[in-house]
Amino acid sequence: MRVLQPAQPWLEIIVPARNEQDRLPDGLAQLCAKAATLPAGVSVIVVDSASTDDTGQIVSSWPAGPVPVRLVRCARPGKGAAVRAGLLATSAPYVGFCDADMAADLAAVDVAVGLLEAGCPVVLGSRAHPESVVQDRHSLLRKRGAAVFRAVARIVTPGVTDTQCGFKFFAGPVARRAASRLTTTGFAFDIELIAQCMLHGAEPAEIPVGWRDVQGSTFSVWRHSLATFAEVAAIWWVIRRQSAELAGLAGPAGSRTAFRRQPVELPALGQEPARRAATS
Repeated sequence: MRVLQPAQPWLEIIVPARNEQDRLPDGLAQLCAKAATLPAGVSVIVVDSASTDDTGQIVSSWPAGPVPVRLVRCARPGKGAAVRAGLLATSAPYVGFCDADMAADLAAVDVAVGLLEAGCPVVLGSRAHPESVVQDRHSLLRKRGAAVFRAVARIVTPGVTDTQCGFKFFAGPVARRAASRLTTTGFAFDIELIAQCMLHGAEPAEIPVGWRDVQGSTFSVWRHSLATFAEVAAIWWVIRRQSAELAGLAGPAGSRTAFRRQPVELPALGQEPARRAATS
C-alpha cells in the first residue's frame, strides 16, 4: 500500500520571522516534527519580514521532508505585516501561526485542530487560562505593562483573556477574510485580527498552553509601549466604524447598533476536511 501526499494541504502553519537566523532552525525543526505526527497534508509557511540576516536562506535551503516548508517574502517589516502576508498566501481549510521561538508548547496543536474540526472558527492559545503552565522570566515592569495592555485590549476584544500569545489557529476562510482587512503592522496586530473575526461572527475559543519565556524578544517596554497603545486606539476606531457600517447594511437606516456581528461561511459541522492521505 502506497501513501500519496494530498494535492492540497488541509492545514497550513505560518511562522513570521524577522532576523531569526539564530532561533529559526531549532523552532522550525520542532514545528516540522510536530506536524509530521498529524495526518499527511500539513505544510509550513515561513514569512521573511524584511530580514537583513540569513533568515530567508535558512528557509530556502531547508531539507525536503514529509512536511513541506516554503518561503514567502514580505517587504514590510512588522509581525502584523508578516502574518497578514502568510495568511493571504494560504488556501487550506485550516490555518494557524506560531512564533519562531515556539515558546508555546506544540502539544496544543492537537487541541486546536480538534476544535477546528468540531466547527470552532477561531482557537487562541491563552497564557491566562487557568490550566496553562507558564514559565515567565520577564521583569516586574514588563509584567505590569502587560497587565495594563490586556485591560486595554479587552475593550476591543471583550472576553478574550490573552490576545498576544503567539499561537492562533483559524478556519481558513475566516482567517483570510480577517487578514484582508488588517491595517496594523506592529505588535498590536493580534487584537485587530481577533476583532475582525469577532466582528463577522467568528467567536474565539481560548485553550491552555504550556509556555516558556525564550530569550530574544524584540519588544521593549520603553521603546514600543506608546506606539502599541496608539495602535490599539486606532484599531478600536477602525472596528467601531466597520461595525457601524455592517449594522447599517443589516437593517434600515436609523437601526445601526455598534458591534453588531454578521455571520461568515464556515466549514460545515461534522464535515471531514480534505486532509486524509489517499491510498493505493
